[in-house]
Amino acid sequence: MTTALAPYRRPAEDVVRDLGGDASRGLASAEAAARLEREGPNTLPAARGRGPVLRFLLQFNSPLIYVLLAAALVTGLLGEHVDALVILGVVVVNAIVGFVQESRAEKALTALAAMARTTAVAVRDGAPVEVPAAELVRGDLVALEAGDKVPADLRLLRTDELAVDESALTGESAPVAKDPAALPEAALADRTGMAFSGTLVTAGAGAGLVVATGADTELGGINRLVQTTAAVRTPLTRKIARFSEVVTVAILVLAALTFVIGILRGRDATEMLTAAVALAVGAIPEGLPAVVTITLALGVARMVRHGAIVRRLPAVETLGGTTVICSDKTGTLTQNQMTVTAITAGGRDYTLTGTGYAPDGAIERDGRPVALADHPALRETLLTGLGCNDARLAAKDGGWTITGDPTEGALVTSAAKAGLDRVPPRTATLPFSSERRYMATLHEDGAVYVKGPVERLLELCDDAAGPDGAPVPLDPAAVTARAEAYGARALRVMAFARGRAETLDELPRLTFLGLQAMLDPPREDAARAIRTCHDAGIQVKMITGDHAATAAAIGARVGLEGEVMTGADLTGDLSPERLHATTVFARVSPEQKLRLVQALQTSGHVIAMTGDGVNDAPALKQADIGVAMGRTGTDAAKESADMVLTDDDFTSIERAVEEGRGVFDNLVKFIVWALPSNIGLGLVLVAAIVAGTALPILPLQVLWLNMTAVLVLGLPFAVEPKDEHIMRRPPRDPALPLLTRAMTVRILLVSGILLAGSFGLQHWERAHGASPAAAQTIVVNVFALTLLTYMFNCLSLDRPLLWGGVRRNPWVAVSVVALAALQAFYTYTPFMNDVFGSAPLGGAAWARIAVIAVASYLVVEALKLLQRTR
Repeated sequence: MTTALAPYRRPAEDVVRDLGGDASRGLASAEAAARLEREGPNTLPAARGRGPVLRFLLQFNSPLIYVLLAAALVTGLLGEHVDALVILGVVVVNAIVGFVQESRAEKALTALAAMARTTAVAVRDGAPVEVPAAELVRGDLVALEAGDKVPADLRLLRTDELAVDESALTGESAPVAKDPAALPEAALADRTGMAFSGTLVTAGAGAGLVVATGADTELGGINRLVQTTAAVRTPLTRKIARFSEVVTVAILVLAALTFVIGILRGRDATEMLTAAVALAVGAIPEGLPAVVTITLALGVARMVRHGAIVRRLPAVETLGGTTVICSDKTGTLTQNQMTVTAITAGGRDYTLTGTGYAPDGAIERDGRPVALADHPALRETLLTGLGCNDARLAAKDGGWTITGDPTEGALVTSAAKAGLDRVPPRTATLPFSSERRYMATLHEDGAVYVKGPVERLLELCDDAAGPDGAPVPLDPAAVTARAEAYGARALRVMAFARGRAETLDELPRLTFLGLQAMLDPPREDAARAIRTCHDAGIQVKMITGDHAATAAAIGARVGLEGEVMTGADLTGDLSPERLHATTVFARVSPEQKLRLVQALQTSGHVIAMTGDGVNDAPALKQADIGVAMGRTGTDAAKESADMVLTDDDFTSIERAVEEGRGVFDNLVKFIVWALPSNIGLGLVLVAAIVAGTALPILPLQVLWLNMTAVLVLGLPFAVEPKDEHIMRRPPRDPALPLLTRAMTVRILLVSGILLAGSFGLQHWERAHGASPAAAQTIVVNVFALTLLTYMFNCLSLDRPLLWGGVRRNPWVAVSVVALAALQAFYTYTPFMNDVFGSAPLGGAAWARIAVIAVASYLVVEALKLLQRTR
C-alpha cells in the first residue's frame, strides 16, 4: 500500500472509523460473517498448475522428438514394426526421464498460502475468541503477543513493547519496534505502525485492526509477483533448444533431398522412404538426452555431498555459466544471529571472538584473553546484559538457538563467553517502552540492572564505573564519541548501568557501566568464497532490505568494495555501467529486487540469486538459477528456487559453480564427440543415394549405434574429472553458441573421415565379394571403432590425453571393454545376425577397420596441435 491514504500514514482512530470497526469491542460476529461472505477468505489464491498428464505430454514438445515420431510412423507403415517399436521406445524413455526430473517453481504459491494457515485471537462481540486466520476480515480487531505469526496486515492501535521480526518479508535483520503513531511516507521496512501478514512477533504485545487480507496484503503482493514472473530457461536449455531447431531443419531438408534425388534416379519409393527414415534416425542424436541427464544427475549427486540439493537438473550447468551472483545479506552472507563483537567498560575496550549464538569464544584486550576477576567493570557490564534480559539460549540439533529478541540473545551469549550464566532471581521488571526508552530489572540482592540507548542512559547516571569497578566521574562526551565510533562501523550499540533499590516504583540514580556493540556477523568463509568467485570472473552483489550503512559495513567485511545503491535509486533507467560498479544494494523491496535481476539479465548476464525470505521468492524464480537456504529459508524461497543449500553456507555456491563448470565442460566434450556419428551416418546415406548404390546401413542398425556405442562410449564423459584450473578462468560468454568454430571444424573433419572410411571400405568390400550384410556390418564397426579412438581425442579438447585419460578416469577402460564385447555380440551371435541383419567378419576386415580408426585419432591430434599453436 503506497497511496497517500495508506493506513500507516493516517491516525489509527480514522482507520477504525473508515473500516466500520471498534477499537475496544471489535466486530459483531454477524457483521464479521457478512464481510467474510462478501470479501472472501483471508487466504492467498493458489495458482493453476499443470496436471501430470499434460506435463508428461509436454515432454514430447521438441522438434527432434517430432522427427523421431514421424520416423516411427513411416517405419510402421512400411511394415518394419520392430524398427518402429524401437524408435518409439527411445522416445518414451526420454519422456519418462524428463517427467520424473521436472519440478517447477509454481509450488511456491502453495508454500506462500501455507504461511497464512494459522489461528488468530480476534475480538468479536467485545470478547477475545480464537478464530482461523482464514476467517479474518477487514475491520477485525486482532490481539498480538510474543510468538504469534501475524495473520493479516494490521494497522496497529496499541503496542506494549511490541517487536516484530520482518526479516522474511523485508530483509531487515533485527526485529522492528512497533509504535501506533502515524508516519509520513516510508519504505515497507520503516512502517512501524503496521504489522504485516506472515511476520513473527518476537516480544511484547499489541492490538491492531485488519486493513488487508489474502491477496491484498504485502505477502499477497509478493504472491502476485511470483505468479506473474515467468520461469527463465537456463542457458543450457536455451542452447540445446536452438541446437535442436537447427538440427531438425537440417535433417528434414536432407531427408527430403535424399528422397527426391533417389526418385529422380529411378529408385523405388519404398526404398527411398526407408533411406529417409534411416537418415532421420541416424542424424538425430538420440543418446544426447540420456547422456545429458546422466551427466547432470551425477553432478547433482556430487553436489548433495557438498550440502546442495538441486531441484532441476539443468540448474547444475547453469551455475557453471553464472556471471553474476546476487546474494541476500541476512542469513546468506551473514549468520542471521546477532553477535557482540566489542565492549567498552571502565574506560577500556575489549573485543569478543566467535560468531553467532554459540557460547564459544573469548573476551580479549590488546589481543590477549582477559581474566574476568581482574576487570570488575567488564564483569558488571556483562551481568547487567544477562540480568536485564528476557531471551533464553539453548542447544538444539547440534547448534545454538535463542528464544526471544535476537539483540537480547546476543547479550546472553556474550555473558556466556565469560562463563556467566546466572544472576540473582528477578523480583520486578520495567519493560522497554517508547516513552521510557530503557528496560530495568530488580533482583533479590537489591541490584537494579538497566539497559537502553546511550543518550537515554547518560541522562539517568550520576557517575561511572572505573576499571576496578569503583565510581569515577562520568564523561558523557567520551562515552558518546565511543558509541559513535561503533556506529560508524555499522554496529548496534546498547548501554548498561546499575543501581540499588528495594522497589522499581522509582528508578534510583545509576552508575554507568559500559557499552556492548553488536552486529549480524558475516559467515566465516563468505569472504574467501567471494574472493574465489572474483578470481573466476564472477561478480558478486549483495541485495538487502537493511540500512545502507549496515549493508556497506557487512559488504566491506566480506570483500564487496564498490558503490552502494538504495532501492530509491532503482527507479527509471538503470545504467549498465552503474549496475556493474555497484556491489551493495540496500533498502530494496521485493519489486525492486526483481527489477534489478531483470536489468542485469537484459545486460546479458546469467544470474544466480540467493536468498531465504518470502521477499526473495519472485527474484529467485526470475533468476537463471535461484538458490535458497535450507535451514533458515522460508518454504516460499525453497519452492521458488532451483537449488537449496542444506548448510546455508555461501561457500557451497562456490563449489556449485565449480561443479557446474565441470558439468558443462563434460557436456561439450560429449557433444563434440557424438555429433560426427550422427552427421557421418547422414552423409553415408546421402552418398549412397547419389552414387546409386545399396543402402550401406539400415534404420535398426543406426539405432544400435546410437543407443549402444554412443551411450557406452559417452558415459565416461559424465564422470570426467574437472580441470584443476577451472575456477581461474572467466565465465563463458552467454552469447556464444554451444560449439565454437574450432569445435565445429573438428566435428566436420571426423564426419568426413567416417564418410570416407565407411563408405569407401563398404564399396571396396562389396567389390571384393562381401555380402550386403557383411558390408553393412563393416560400416557399423567402422563407426564404432572410430568413435572409440575419437573418444580419446575428446577427453581433452586442447591436448593429447591417451593413457593419462585411462589413469584419471577408470570408466574409460570399462567403456572400451564394454564396446568390444557389444560389437562382438552384434557381429557374431546368430540372434543379432537375424534381428539386425549383421554378419560375422574375418581378421582382415577388422584390420582394415582398425587402420581407419587409428588414422582418425592421429589426424584429430594433429588438428588439435595446429589449433593450439595458432
